[in-house]
Amino acid sequence: MSNPTPRVRMPTTAKKDEVIEVKTLISHEMETGLRKDANGTPVPRRIIKQFVAKFNGREIMKADWHTAISANPYQAFFVKVPESGTFEFTWQDDNGSVYKSEHKVTVG
Repeated sequence: MSNPTPRVRMPTTAKKDEVIEVKTLISHEMETGLRKDANGTPVPRRIIKQFVAKFNGREIMKADWHTAISANPYQAFFVKVPESGTFEFTWQDDNGSVYKSEHKVTVG
């Protein structure tokens, strides 16, 4: 499997208390553990099991994902931005790997 790559699209500026859309995607195969390789050996399960979004250190969204989530999972949501700050997005893999991405927004 290639190294999972997180991508985020969101505005870099907003007005105070504006509601913005945040779009996230991570390149990940999301192997369910139900498939077998050419020799008939089960391919081990490896999925992104949790997505967490924080703004200025406070959790604003959490999603637990399971085997029914497709490869390269996409998560979009809306959030009100009261002040300038940093969004931190975290994806946690079954094997304990953690992938992070940070994005700043300036309120003016």
